[in-house]
Amino acid sequence: MTVTEPRERKELPRLRVERRTVVLTVVLLALLLGLALLGLCYGASWSTPGEVLAVLTGAEHSVVILDWRLPRVLAALVFGAALGVAGALFQNLTRNPMGSPDVIGLDAGAYTGALVALTVLSGTSAQLAVGSVAGGLLVAAAIYLLSFDRGFSGLRLVVIGIAVNAMVTAVNSWIVLRAELEVAIAAVGWSAGSLNGVGWADLWIPFTVIAVLLTLMATRAHAMHQASLGDAIAVATGVGLDRLRLLMVLVGVGCTATVTAVAGPIAFIALAAPQIGRRLAGAAGVPLLPAALTGAVLLQGADLLAQMLLAPVALPVGVVSTAIGGCYLIWLLTKEVGRA
Repeated sequence: MTVTEPRERKELPRLRVERRTVVLTVVLLALLLGLALLGLCYGASWSTPGEVLAVLTGAEHSVVILDWRLPRVLAALVFGAALGVAGALFQNLTRNPMGSPDVIGLDAGAYTGALVALTVLSGTSAQLAVGSVAGGLLVAAAIYLLSFDRGFSGLRLVVIGIAVNAMVTAVNSWIVLRAELEVAIAAVGWSAGSLNGVGWADLWIPFTVIAVLLTLMATRAHAMHQASLGDAIAVATGVGLDRLRLLMVLVGVGCTATVTAVAGPIAFIALAAPQIGRRLAGAAGVPLLPAALTGAVLLQGADLLAQMLLAPVALPVGVVSTAIGGCYLIWLLTKEVGRA
C-alpha cells in the first residue's frame, strides 16, 4: 500500500488537467458553433437557424448566406485561430504574457510591407500577401538579432520588440502621410483591421497557408511543450532549441502576416487569446489548441459586436478587438503589478 499511494498521487493531477482540457475544448467548440450560426443568421435581414441549415445542406440556395455571410464567418474563425496560435508561439518563446506579435512589432512590420505594396506597387492581393510576410519577417529578424546578446533572452526580446514597434509605427505613419489621398484613405481604413467585404476569392490562399503552418506546428507541439518546461529539460529530451525557436518564429510571423494581408492588423487577439486559453485550461506553458479556439471565439464575437453596435453600419473588427484587448491588458498589468 505504501508503494502504490505515491503513484496515485502523481497520476491524479495529470488526469485532472487532461479532463479539464477536453471539457474546455468541447465547450469552446460548442460556443464556436453557436457564434458561427449567429453570424450566418445576422445581417441586414434576419435569417432563421432553419433557413441557414437548409442552405448549408443544399436544400435551398441563398447568395446572402453562402457568398456574403459564410466567408466572413469562416474568416473570423480561421484568422482568430491563427492569431491565437501566433500569440501562443511568441509567448512560449519569450515566456512572457506580453510577448505577442502585436506588442513586439510583427503586426506593424507586416503592415509596413503591405503599405509598400499599396503605395509603390499596384497593391494586388498577391503583392499584399508577399509584402506583409516580407515585412513581418524583416522586423522579426531585426528584433531577434538585436535581442540575441550572449544567449537568448525572452524579456530582452519583448523590450526591444516594443521599441521596434514604436519605430515601425512611426515609419508607417510617414508612408501614409506621403501617399496619394486615395491610397492613404484606403490604407488608414484597412489599418483598423476589418472583415467587411471579405469574399471567397480573398480566402483560398490564406486558408491554405494557415492550414500548412498550423499542421507544421502541430507536429512540433510536444517539443514546444518540453521547451516550455525549461531549456535544460528540453535539451535532455533531445529537443533542438535553435531549430525549434526558428520554426516558432517563422510560423508565428507567417500566421500574423497572412491575416494582416487580408484583414489588416487585428490587434490584441494574439495577446489575449493565449493567456485566456491557458488560464481556462490550467495548463503549463501556453498550449496551442486552447489558444487557437479562444482566438476564434474572440474574433468571431468581436466581429458580431462590430456589426451590431452601430447597425446598419459595420465597424471594423479591429476597433472592437482593441477595446476588448485594452481592458484585458489593464487587468493583466494590474495583476502582474500586484504579484510583484
